[in-house]
Amino acid sequence: MVTNSTSLGKPPSGTRGAREGRAPTLWKQISRNRFLYALLIPVAIYLILFKYAPMAGEIIAFKNYRLSEGIWGSSWVGFEQFEKLFASRDFYIVLRNTLLLNLYHLVFAFPVPIVLAILLNEVRAEWYKRTLQNLLYIPHFISWVVLGSIVIALLSPSTGVVNTVLKAFGMEPIYFMADKFWWPVSFIVSGIWKEAGFGTILYLAAMSSIDPTLYEAAKIDGASKRRQIWHVTLPGMRSTIAILLILQVGKMMDVGFEQVYTLRNDAVTSVAEVISTFVYTRGLVSLQYSYTTALGLFQSLIALILIVSVNRIIKAMGERGLW
Repeated sequence: MVTNSTSLGKPPSGTRGAREGRAPTLWKQISRNRFLYALLIPVAIYLILFKYAPMAGEIIAFKNYRLSEGIWGSSWVGFEQFEKLFASRDFYIVLRNTLLLNLYHLVFAFPVPIVLAILLNEVRAEWYKRTLQNLLYIPHFISWVVLGSIVIALLSPSTGVVNTVLKAFGMEPIYFMADKFWWPVSFIVSGIWKEAGFGTILYLAAMSSIDPTLYEAAKIDGASKRRQIWHVTLPGMRSTIAILLILQVGKMMDVGFEQVYTLRNDAVTSVAEVISTFVYTRGLVSLQYSYTTALGLFQSLIALILIVSVNRIIKAMGERGLW
């Protein structure tokens, strides 16, 4: 009697070989792309040392940390630091300022690189396009210490170029850096000046992957340049915009320390004090380590909730999320 191998639950050798060919092992993939994986090693080391390892220090948010006693020797206080945090009026002020500045950035600054990228994409003279790109990229590589000094000098009420122009038109000088209304405006505009040009890189890369035949078909159908941008360019950039939007919303609880610290002053503390500067003044200057660690932990949890929520919304809309 001849035994059929398939009746004993053994797959045919051809099927097994096909499966093995379709599913190479992880080590084979790493061996095949070993140089690409080698490039990830410095990044992985950086993340482990400066992002993941410091997470162990979050334990002091639940302790009354003292330098003389160390992390493990300090006494446990449970959620006492969080109770102090949520009972503090200063906490709600810095939380409001942080969210407002990020909201202003999301509304006014986030679309600027998209618009710039579309405009640059329409420039046909290659030398002119590259010159504009270089001029737009340069501010990104200037530190906020230098750029902040330039901004303060430009907006000076006595010698600044902006107020000199206002005076020439018979208008009163504006104290941009000392006015609670104009300081947030100056903050957002200076941020756009520094980062908008560099932010066009990803959008230009996304537009370079759009099939040129789509533009040709749109021209044949009689679409104007505005219609081509709306129906071809923007849909081609949509996935990139979605991912960057997720990342931006994930930073809603964080405002860059350097920009705020460089531009702020005592006259605008009520609108310029944000979580990052508050942690610096209370944590490093006043040595309230446990208190500010509790604030940092709260900040991280809210950021995690925001980024997960927006990622789900973006995926529900049919776009690719971060994961």
